[in-house]
Amino acid sequence: MNSATVRNLLVRGMLAGLAAGVLALVVAYLLGEPSVDSAIGFEESHAHSHEHEVEVVSRSLQSTAGLATGVLVYGVAFGGIAALAFCFALGRVGRFSPRATALLLSGSALLAVYVVPFLKYPANPPSVGDPDTIGRRTGLYFLMMVLSVLLAVGATLLGRRLAPRLGTWWATVAALAAFAVVVGTAYAFLPVVNEVPADFPAALLWRFRLSALAVQAVLWGGFGLVFGELAERLINPKPAQATSGRAVTAAH
Repeated sequence: MNSATVRNLLVRGMLAGLAAGVLALVVAYLLGEPSVDSAIGFEESHAHSHEHEVEVVSRSLQSTAGLATGVLVYGVAFGGIAALAFCFALGRVGRFSPRATALLLSGSALLAVYVVPFLKYPANPPSVGDPDTIGRRTGLYFLMMVLSVLLAVGATLLGRRLAPRLGTWWATVAALAAFAVVVGTAYAFLPVVNEVPADFPAALLWRFRLSALAVQAVLWGGFGLVFGELAERLINPKPAQATSGRAVTAAH
């Protein structure tokens, strides 16, 4: 793949990330923000003994412009990174079309980058968690994320190595099983973090975590669909010139 194609795919990846970010923004605003507001209300109702703190940034600005900026910038950034990963993966993970490769890549990234760490250290709304342990909790989450990505890469390499002997299907099953076993082992040995207050509404916590998962699923899924279409048109363009040439000949 030449540098011009890589550059064009990078631009398309960023545009696809922006489009996916818009979709994720809608989901975050409609599903996530109500849960955040409820969690903030819970925190305020249980903080009578504390003085009221002056907001540096208003809640209305956080839930609109702040949310939009964060989600869209994240979408563009991860879109560019995913496009570069696509350039490396195309043709190396199987004889898939650009569309299928983009969907496979986005689905695998969603699983490795978000779902696997999320299952061990799920997202928490405001008022959940000790401020003094935020550094430790963040470090554990990123450790799980890096470990998950490395294990996903290792599982991919293992599947390719086993494919000539076991066939593609059973090599894939073996690689996924190995990935699940090692991830389960990591779950067992990494420390558990449970700082949810005993009186925090379970339904609210469940809605918040589902909305967080939905935002990521829409973001990665939307990117895979949009970028896959853009990459397909770039790499395998339709013979429009030949078609128009035949039409002109038939007209004469």
